[in-house]
Amino acid sequence: MNSIGQSIKMGREMLNMTQEELAQKIRVGTSTIAKYEAGEQIPSNQTILKLSTVLDIPASELLQKNTTVNP
Repeated sequence: MNSIGQSIKMGREMLNMTQEELAQKIRVGTSTIAKYEAGEQIPSNQTILKLSTVLDIPASELLQKNTTVNP
């Protein structure tokens, strides 16, 4: 249910950050962030660590991309 793209978007929006601002912070293009959020592209492990730091979300939470059951 909750994809990595949804987690990125939710984290970004909670910080009132635009896709462009997030892209600058992790040094990727704005279109790359849009692709992550749309589920068209999956970030590399290194990028996931950067996203985790910038969004203040544990990397393990970002990686739970196909979790359908929440305890």
